[in-house]
Amino acid sequence: MPRAHRHFVPGHIWHITHRCHKREFLLKFALDRRRWLYWLFEAKKRYGLCVLNYIVTSNHIHLLVKDTDRGIIPASLQLIAGRTAQEYNQRKGRKGAFWEDRYHATAVESGDHLLQCITYIDTNMVRAGVVTHPQEWPQGGYRDIQSPPERYRIIDLDSLSKLCGAKNIATLQRYHRNWVDEALRRGHLLREARWSGSIAVGSEAFVRNIHQALGFRALHRQIVHESDTYMLKETAAPYSANIMAIKGHLSVKNTLKWNIF
Repeated sequence: MPRAHRHFVPGHIWHITHRCHKREFLLKFALDRRRWLYWLFEAKKRYGLCVLNYIVTSNHIHLLVKDTDRGIIPASLQLIAGRTAQEYNQRKGRKGAFWEDRYHATAVESGDHLLQCITYIDTNMVRAGVVTHPQEWPQGGYRDIQSPPERYRIIDLDSLSKLCGAKNIATLQRYHRNWVDEALRRGHLLREARWSGSIAVGSEAFVRNIHQALGFRALHRQIVHESDTYMLKETAAPYSANIMAIKGHLSVKNTLKWNIF
């Protein structure tokens, strides 16, 4: 398939999705999921990556991050994806790609849309029918938000609290429990393509600002309105088919040679 256009608008929250090669269940064992989390922590420690939420499933990952400085997100994803693949292939005596060719990044507006995205990430394994509550999945951010570890903390709870409009971490935790419990109670667990098939998700003003900032790179990309949400739609193949969309300086190739920077 042709290479998708590159997009990057600095200073935003990004929801990143990356699937294992050919949808293989290369992360089906807890050991491999924990190694991905180890390298996520290393990225936070080395580069100052601001992590807001995450989940590692058996064949893909979701990562919610805040862009704080140009270069931090691509360097972090280069480290995480590359080292995870290296370790797995060496341990298994395996050759070939571990990840799909590209990961996909969607800009998410803070406020209500951010809350919806957090809940969507948290309930991933409930949607898959693997658990009945996010608390039951060890490699997800729900536990880190509700019961932050004393050491090796990955999620930046102070930043997350501010972005969600919570006055402190305790308030954030209460809000967070309520969002997830309400989604579970209502059965709002369907897969939503907006979080992995759009360039931006938010209010009309937010999406139009992203569209304008992209300039000629946004040609032929449509702004779509559904319910209370506006989306700048991606023209490349959707995430459900193949993760080909890339976001400029957010983007990395799925190889062990990281030469694009």
